[in-house]
Parts: sequence; structure tokens; C-alpha cells
Amino acid sequence: MDAQRNIPWVGISFAIATFLGLLTVGIDMGLALAVLVVWSGTLWLAAARPPEIVRTQAEGPFNRASMEQVIEHSGTPILFTERSRITMASRSAREVLGGHIVGQDIRVALRHPEAIALFDRGGSGSAVIHGLTRRRDIWRIQRQSMDDDSAVVELINQTAEADISRAHTDFVANASHELRTPLASIIGYVETVSEGLEDQSLDTPTATRFLGTIHKEARRLQGLVSDLMSLSRVEAEKHDQPAEHVRLHGLVERAARDAAGDDRISRLHLTLGAGITVRGDTQQLEQLIRNLVDNALKYGDPEKPVTVLLDETENGDAQIQVIDEGEGIAPEHLPHLTRRFYRTDPGRSRASGGTGLGLAIVKHIVERHRGRLDIRSKLGKGTHITVRIPQIETQDDDLS
Repeated sequence: MDAQRNIPWVGISFAIATFLGLLTVGIDMGLALAVLVVWSGTLWLAAARPPEIVRTQAEGPFNRASMEQVIEHSGTPILFTERSRITMASRSAREVLGGHIVGQDIRVALRHPEAIALFDRGGSGSAVIHGLTRRRDIWRIQRQSMDDDSAVVELINQTAEADISRAHTDFVANASHELRTPLASIIGYVETVSEGLEDQSLDTPTATRFLGTIHKEARRLQGLVSDLMSLSRVEAEKHDQPAEHVRLHGLVERAARDAAGDDRISRLHLTLGAGITVRGDTQQLEQLIRNLVDNALKYGDPEKPVTVLLDETENGDAQIQVIDEGEGIAPEHLPHLTRRFYRTDPGRSRASGGTGLGLAIVKHIVERHRGRLDIRSKLGKGTHITVRIPQIETQDDDLS
């Protein structure tokens, strides 16, 4: 379609007058002509009217085909309805509710009292529904009216937010309980010792025993706070893969011996392969080994050894195994062992100084190192924990 123009005669007249004036004052003919052409051409283009854009129903931006293309790849499930019947559904909506929903009444597709009430009311609004696809799911249904018959429906999954909030609440409650127990013991024994010293009713052996209890509970409290800080730090860094190249032979040996100490070193059996290198965080890997070895020595049979193996898997990953020959763990406990404060035997764990956070820390360290944690156990046989971390190939000069 040809562009329509209103010729700017007044502006062109000024351009011609300027051209003649330039010639009069002695300006070169070519330069004066160039000024005339540029000025007139600019005025001509500025006056041009763009062609009218004629959109037919088939070509327009808001027809059905275009809208389907716009919403199809949306990460948020989106539905279009006409008289409460679903006319369009994005791919994510079909994945959530099923491909059969197009053409259905939306109240039938959602099958929830809150959603049905929302669409019966008409107009714009929102509702929160539970169990849309799974029992613990939480979704917010947002309805925006386009006209009397049509509406856009957005499904917003709030399950993750609710899970995070629930986990935070559980964590605070568990941490508060764990901190309160040793604090109550410390305060109670300190008060008893203080009163006994004042009225001289507390003999020296009893005072010594009470002070020993206070010291033990204070150390337990110190360990709990330290583990909480470690867990917080590891969780904050879990998306940042470490860049340091770490040789595992020396690290595993050093950390395992530190965990055993002088009094348990005789139970420790090490079989460590050389030349195994991973991309890792030295401090966190040492903590991982210490936690695993300490648990194995603490809960394994005190008369039996704890074996620590370092080798490679068939696909070349670094593999660390810690094996004890203790009582073992019942199968129903295995899926929960890496949960914060989870204990199979709370009394025994607290008596041995456990905080219930050791394996939770191990899990997050393994995840940060893009590895895998496997726990196998049989009652009466013992527990076998395996950590696999991708190995890297480096030259000796690359290692510090």
C-alpha cells in the first residue's frame, strides 16, 4: 500500500529561498544545491504518513492462535475460560490437570469447593485450595475477568513456600528444645552448687560431680551451637560449587585420625588409595569425614573396628566408605537419618554427646560437591555409608 503524504509547500519554499540566498552571497553552486536537496528531502520524509495497519481477525494479535502461542510455554499454568468452560490451557496447565481439561467446565476440572465458589461468584478474585494434584499441595487460583463471559485463570503453586515455612518452624522448635535441655541442666546444677557452698551442705565429692555435669552439658551446648552454625554456613553455600583442587588421601587420613583421637585410634582401620583428587572445600570435606567417623566409632561396637576406605568407582568418581560393625539401624529409620535433629535412639544419642545434626551437615556438604550419599544398614550387622564425589584429573603442579 503506497504511503500518503501531505506535501510541505511552506517548508520547501523556505528551502528554495535559502538556496537563492546562498547563491547571492557567493556560496558554491554545488554546496547550495546540496543544502536544498537535503532540506527538502527531510521535510518530505517527515510529512510521510505510515500506511494504516489493517488486521483481520485471522491476523490480529489477540486471536485464539496467537494467544495459544503466547501462553503455551509459560512456566505458570494459565487457562482461558468462556462461560466457565476451558477454551485454552498452557502446556504447564495441561501437565498439572491433564490434557483432557480443554472443553471441560473449569469447576469440574478443579473439583474443589473453594474453586467452585470462586467461579460461581463471577468477576475477578482468588482462592487458595489444598490437594489439587497431591494431598499436601497448596495452590492459589487467580481469576481475572476479561468481559462478562471470558476470564483468564492463573494457577500459582505455593507448596514450596509452605514447605519452607513449615521446615523453618520445625527447625526453630527443635533447635529451641535441644538448646533448652542442656541449659536447664546447667542452670539447675549451678544453683544447687551455689546454695550448697553458702550453707556448707555440699561436700566436695558431690560438688565435683555436679561441676563435671555442668562442664559436660556446657560442652554439649557448645557442640550444638557449632553444628548449627556449620549447617547454616553449608546451606548458604550449597549452590556454589567449590573450585579448589583437593587431594583426598591426606585429607581423609588426617580427618579420620582427628575424629578418633588417642583413645579410639586403635579401632580405626584405614585403606586409602593415592592420587584421588576432587574439586572441593577442604574444611567442609574434613568435617564430612570427622562426622562420619565419629558416628561410626560412637554407635558401632566398641570391641569392633571401624573401616575407612578411599578408592574410585567404575565410572571414575572418588569413593569414601565408612563401615562399622555395630547394632545397625532399622529400615524404617534409614530415609530420615539426614533430617535435622533426627535420632533413632534419642537417649543414647544425647548421652554420647550427639547433636542430631551430623548427617544433615554431611548431606548438604555432599550436595554442594555435586556428590551422592548412600546409607545401608542391617540390624545386628552394622552400618555402611558411602560418599561419591566426581573426580578431576590434574597435574601435580596444579595442587598446593
